[in-house]
Amino acid sequence: MADTVEKVLTAEASSSSVEAQITGEKAEPTTITEKTNWGDVEDDDEEESAAVSELNSLSIKEEEKPESILDEPEDSNIQAVTSGDTPYTSASRFEDLNLSPELMKGLYVEMKFEKPSKIQAISLPMIITPPHKHLIAQAHNGSGKTTCFVLGMLSRVDPNLRQPQALCICPTRELANQNMEVLQKMGKFTGITAEVAVPESNHGVTTARRAPVSAQVVIGTPGTLKKWIAFKKLGLNHLKILVFDEADHMLATDGFRDDSLRIMKDIERVNPNYQVLLFSATFNETVKDFVQRTVKSPNQLYVKKEDLALDSVKQYKVVCPKEQDKIEVIKDQIMELGDIGQTIIFVRTKVSASKVHKALAEMGYDVTSVHGNMSQEDRDKIVKEFKDCLTQVLIATDVLARGFDQQRVNLVVNYNMPTKYETGEPDYEVYLHRVGRAGRFGRKGAVFNLLLENGNDREVMEKIEHYFGAQVKEIKSWNSEEEYKSALKEAGLLDE
Repeated sequence: MADTVEKVLTAEASSSSVEAQITGEKAEPTTITEKTNWGDVEDDDEEESAAVSELNSLSIKEEEKPESILDEPEDSNIQAVTSGDTPYTSASRFEDLNLSPELMKGLYVEMKFEKPSKIQAISLPMIITPPHKHLIAQAHNGSGKTTCFVLGMLSRVDPNLRQPQALCICPTRELANQNMEVLQKMGKFTGITAEVAVPESNHGVTTARRAPVSAQVVIGTPGTLKKWIAFKKLGLNHLKILVFDEADHMLATDGFRDDSLRIMKDIERVNPNYQVLLFSATFNETVKDFVQRTVKSPNQLYVKKEDLALDSVKQYKVVCPKEQDKIEVIKDQIMELGDIGQTIIFVRTKVSASKVHKALAEMGYDVTSVHGNMSQEDRDKIVKEFKDCLTQVLIATDVLARGFDQQRVNLVVNYNMPTKYETGEPDYEVYLHRVGRAGRFGRKGAVFNLLLENGNDREVMEKIEHYFGAQVKEIKSWNSEEEYKSALKEAGLLDE
């Protein structure tokens, strides 16, 4: 068992001022990097007989070993824990990473990066330095996590081997498509091929009849990937790196844990020497403990939950006497007074979405709504229109709470507070992910939490504040124009 030694990371890099362009632009089609959408059949109701439900069935097991704690400089809140004796030095420049000229060109020409962000500076050496240890990485929303694992995947692929070598698993099709756009753009000059694996409503090509995957990078959702593997359409023999985006959800008991473990076991069976990267803005203690027992002696990057609230985003709460008053607050106060770029309004039900949509559309706003019951084509179309800035307001359920990057979003409204369906208790991780949709990459933004006077909204808000150790400022009078002006000025959304 290797001794664990302390390493010093000199994280001097600051976030790039242009990093938000990652997903704000549509990747250009090229003959070098290809993306193919394949139809898929509905997931079978029957569980596969070999489905994995127990951690002990994995051969990746926990090793107990002492760990050395590495603290970044005082201006950072990322805490690194390394295992093994590999020395790591933080990358203040992309040149420090010994990347190929083609990847460097993608970073500077296509992505228009200047230098690594803080999370990139620390995590990228851990990802690409042999012996390629596993990594559990938590960092703020909008801090550049996507670049970490996309660049990690691209750097590990052998362009001359036309077999799947990197696999990224995402909880939603929107996130899978978004990550693919980033990969296409960053890898434009590499010749590396990629394919997205998400459910499609067009069943013209079934899984059983489709051609085997030859793309070197595959990004997709767990149900589709599991099916491709089961039908022997996705080979795993040459896989070098497995990425879980939004890993806390992928490995939570109420998320995709069984599918994720099944995929890991399938890889382990034919190729035990692969690298696992787990990225998310949130890891609750239960999931964190599970991950640490699932992945063998990983390097780790964590942020204390008290430090997760984004300083660049101002958060407010408004107590409204009745439901209709929430709509009045949105259309007559926040939207009317503020200098708003784009807005995401999170709702719990389609009924609420319809009410808000109607009210804002009547005022002349370009509004669209997206929820899980829509067809895949409609969801893709609405998300693309919003990302192309053709619409100003997007009303959404939590299908877009995680990982949705849009640099012009500077306002998030929680029309309904995020709660767990079974218990009604606050969903702290979803709240953090919602807040993270505003103020991407350190930009200014505001979040307004609309609470009903009667009911448990205020209790939910109080528990969220206590959990994160933060006090959310209250708008004392729900219909006070002056208070909203003051709040919007404070958030940088209204000129002095």
